[in-house]
Amino acid sequence: MAQVVTGGRRRVSGGGAEVSCGHRQASKRGGGQHEAAAAWPWQVGRRRATARWRRELCWLKATGGAYNGVSELRENVVELLQCYRRDRHVLLNYMLSGNLIKKVVMPPGAISLDDVDIDQVSVDYVLNCAKKGEPLDLGDAIRLFYDSLDYPYVNNSGTVEEFFLLTKPEHSGPAPAREPPPVPAIAPSPVVIPPPVVDPPPVAVHSPVSTTNLSKSQSFDSPSEKELTIDDIEDFEDEEDEFDSRRASRRHQNDSNDLSLRLPQFETGITDDDLRETAYEILVAAAGASGGLIVPQKEKKKEKKNRLMRKLGRSKSESTQSQTQRQPGLVGLLETMRAQLEITESMDIRTRQGLLNAIVGKVGKRMDNLLIPLELLCCISRTEFSDMKAYIRWQKRQLNMLEEGLINHPVVGFGELGRKVNELRNLFRKIEESESLPPSAAEVQRTECLRSLREVATSLSERPARGDLTGEVCHWADGYHLNVALYEKMLGSVFDILDEGKLTEEVEEILELLKSTWRILGITETIHDTCYAWVLFRQFVFTGEQGLLKAVIEHLRKIPLKEQRGPQERLHLKSLRSSVDAEDSYQDFTFFQSFLSPVQKWVDKKLNDYHLHFSEGPSMMADVVTVAMLIRRILGEENNKGMESPDRDQIDRYITSSVRSAFVKMAHSVEVKVDTAHEHVLASLAEETKKLLKKDTTVFSPVLSKWHPQSAVVSASLLHKLYGNKLKPFLEHAEHLTEDVVSVFPAADDLEQYIMFVMASVVGDDGLDSICRQKLAPYQIESKSGTVVLRWVNGQLERIETWVKRAAEQEAWDPISPQQRHGASIVEVYRIIEETADQFFAFKVPMRTGELNSLCRGFDKAFQVYTQLVTELIVDREDLIPPVPVLTRYKKELGIKAFVKKEIHEIRTVDERKASEIIQLTMPKLCVRLNSLYYGISQLSKLEDSISERWARRKSESINIRRSMSEKSKSAVSSQKNQFDGSRKEINAAIDRICEFTGLKVIFWDLQQPFIDNLYKNNVSQARLDAIMEVLDTVLNQLCNVIVEQLRDRVVTGLLQASLDGLLRVILDGGPTRVFSPSDATLLEEDLEILKEFFISGGDGLPRGTVENLVSRVRPVINLIKQETRVLIDDLREVTQGAKTNGMVLGLPVSASLLLARTWNVILR
Repeated sequence: MAQVVTGGRRRVSGGGAEVSCGHRQASKRGGGQHEAAAAWPWQVGRRRATARWRRELCWLKATGGAYNGVSELRENVVELLQCYRRDRHVLLNYMLSGNLIKKVVMPPGAISLDDVDIDQVSVDYVLNCAKKGEPLDLGDAIRLFYDSLDYPYVNNSGTVEEFFLLTKPEHSGPAPAREPPPVPAIAPSPVVIPPPVVDPPPVAVHSPVSTTNLSKSQSFDSPSEKELTIDDIEDFEDEEDEFDSRRASRRHQNDSNDLSLRLPQFETGITDDDLRETAYEILVAAAGASGGLIVPQKEKKKEKKNRLMRKLGRSKSESTQSQTQRQPGLVGLLETMRAQLEITESMDIRTRQGLLNAIVGKVGKRMDNLLIPLELLCCISRTEFSDMKAYIRWQKRQLNMLEEGLINHPVVGFGELGRKVNELRNLFRKIEESESLPPSAAEVQRTECLRSLREVATSLSERPARGDLTGEVCHWADGYHLNVALYEKMLGSVFDILDEGKLTEEVEEILELLKSTWRILGITETIHDTCYAWVLFRQFVFTGEQGLLKAVIEHLRKIPLKEQRGPQERLHLKSLRSSVDAEDSYQDFTFFQSFLSPVQKWVDKKLNDYHLHFSEGPSMMADVVTVAMLIRRILGEENNKGMESPDRDQIDRYITSSVRSAFVKMAHSVEVKVDTAHEHVLASLAEETKKLLKKDTTVFSPVLSKWHPQSAVVSASLLHKLYGNKLKPFLEHAEHLTEDVVSVFPAADDLEQYIMFVMASVVGDDGLDSICRQKLAPYQIESKSGTVVLRWVNGQLERIETWVKRAAEQEAWDPISPQQRHGASIVEVYRIIEETADQFFAFKVPMRTGELNSLCRGFDKAFQVYTQLVTELIVDREDLIPPVPVLTRYKKELGIKAFVKKEIHEIRTVDERKASEIIQLTMPKLCVRLNSLYYGISQLSKLEDSISERWARRKSESINIRRSMSEKSKSAVSSQKNQFDGSRKEINAAIDRICEFTGLKVIFWDLQQPFIDNLYKNNVSQARLDAIMEVLDTVLNQLCNVIVEQLRDRVVTGLLQASLDGLLRVILDGGPTRVFSPSDATLLEEDLEILKEFFISGGDGLPRGTVENLVSRVRPVINLIKQETRVLIDDLREVTQGAKTNGMVLGLPVSASLLLARTWNVILR
């Protein structure tokens, strides 16, 4: 069983075919029924087609069809309609004028294609005829087009058992039990019909449905077909106006929901179409007063080419010149106005004839002084209308105009005429009731009522003058809002029908013609400029054409200020007030407020979010801001506020509102995207905020700076505050250097620096200081970041110290390679420190010099710790040199107590642990330690330079606007040199200590037996120094093979010093096994010379001067051996007693004598 669903579409399964059908109501005309399925007349205007086109547009949007003509204009319904309409015309003109159609059958009354309204031709029907090669009957094409207006779209997707009804079953009772009657199975050509704008919800009703097909001349519930005559066709012209009025009303409702005049609603329900028709009647009357009123011949109207088709027929080369052929002068201009106001020719003829009849017999009476609606009621009868419905609507409109013009919203009080108001309303009611009476009685009642109406209306219309500028009493209407509403409709005729964003070519002539209506409507130059600016602005809102906006600015500037208006004009404008129901209360509006406050509301709405509405058109924004400022000036005077609030305050409000709105939208967008990104939301928000500020300063600020020179400062400071509110909670909880902190802090600081840069570029550094003190609350990122970084630095330094200790403890003190003679531990220490420095500089967070100094101090301490660990096993000098033996006689163990004050101590020995450590410190290992220390101190300069360079580069890359404000006297980059002086001092001292230890260990530990124990033993001549020079040479070669070149002299110098110390030890403290005589002095001098030349090594060793200086301290001792005992005793007595003789002591210079004085035991021994 098939399904029946409401919505206007029926699909019938069976036979593989689908047809669109449904119930359609027959239209009533003149009391009889007219067959709606019959061929529609070609004269019906394009108004009814609008519904069809809108359905097609909705179908295009719903299916996503690739229609090139509308893809760029989806957001503007009016432009979509115009674009679709133009492309439809181009397609049909091409098909009808080419060879695609074999034969074209004209509809009744049409002679050529010029007489056919292309808007009313079904495109689908034409396409099917072209595909099948069949003749094209334009009458059928027009009929199918209008048939399809009431039906939804049906596609050919296959056989389905469902169809739609126009009626709603819930309001129609149960479905009939019987089956529908059979229908002739003649399949028409498939016609694709777009869907309706809104499909009602489907309601399933089970009913048996048979397979049906309809012919192109049949429909459900329609009577038999009948032909129409030309007279019948003419009747549709009256209905054409009704269709067009509905279309126009819908358009304005859709496009001007937020843009409507602050005028009271008409109590009689006057529509925009009523105003448009009455406006034309007034225009004709005004033209008649100038002698331009001519009634055209009715039969000539079919010879006029449709204006729309004329413009479509223009070629590109003719686009700059108008091809419109019209009669010259006022007659042709009135014809143009009729077309612009969309008035039918039949209505035009009736109006002109009625006004001519009204002026007959009124000698000296101007046509524009007539009470126009009353005269038309009296001079136009029912017989001039072919349709009773059209006549009743026309009569109702005239009566409503009289009521609105004379009674409702009066500017002039009624006074004694107040009693006639009720009488006038009773006459209106009787005239309307007369249409329901028999024809004879109706005519009598209507005539009597019109006679009485004339008397009452004339007395009301001739009330005392209102002090306006028309020069006479306004005879036709009181209450200015009706007059300006009519004048607004007239001004709307200046726009091109095809391109509503452009003014028509006859705009200047039209405006000049409209001036003739000023006497009737009470219009002045100021009122005209205001109304025209309003009309242009509303059209700009509909079309987006910037040229219209510039025209609005031009006319707003023409509006004179209050002091520029004359006293009579000021009085007149002051009287133009209206009370409007707004937000459940009545508000009084002046004339300027009624017209300009809606414009102000619209521009304020756009400018309060200019980032959204003008992101691609700064030039458009400049014009909109100009409009806003001009209207603000006019309304400010109207409210007696003058310019209490300067323009820059209003610009401040625009900036604040728009920036806040843009920031909120941007923040929401960032929060949505952050789920897929790996960056913290605040970091992303900072980047987007910076982009927003860049766009604001480059696109919008140049526009706004005309009224507010510091507009960029306002937007920048506001963005600083908005982002700061988001950042503050994060800053409060940031305690450690996490990934979020590393990503957010640099982005936030970069944003703040850029904001400061933008403001400084506008107000300068001094102005920036003032703004920062008064308006900005700095983020304090650098301070917070410094605390977090310092905490990280301290943690890293603790780890570094641990790693340094571990590296030193695990060091075997073997050279890495013959080329790299240092240990691996120092390389590891540098690797750890450099990695830490790299991490430090890799952080893009803001830092101060204090954090860097803390890091450098930590590095310095790490090197000192390493140095201490390197010298940890180096024992003291006393642990290597044996203690001085007790002073004894030669080969006697008993000491000479006369010269030894203290007791004889036992020889001190080194404990086993230290002895083991000393043994482990071999010559190669000592050299590796020295090499490691030297590597450490040699690389310190490179580390310092690297840190300084990176710090300087880091600071130079930042803008440092904040620092330049607070620390102008300080350099942005402080010197980081000499950070490791403590390490240098420590390492140099350690090298000296190891060099000394190395020499002492070689002489007093490794060569103790041949040197200390056996040298000069028993007899000097038998144990000379040359006996151990070969061993010493071997040691020296071993040392030079391992030690680095830069430390060789220092180590060898230490060995030389130890050798001399050993020689002195042997000479002075040799013990009982050694005895020296004066004759041995020569041999000792020879050995000293041998030792000296050994270390000089012919110039390849130590410098001679260095060796001489060291050897010189041994020579005085050898010279003492030459002295006799008596002389030595005297010398000892003199040294101990501090005696001096002629600056000489013991025949030596004072300096040497002082040395000997300090070592009196040398002489004693």
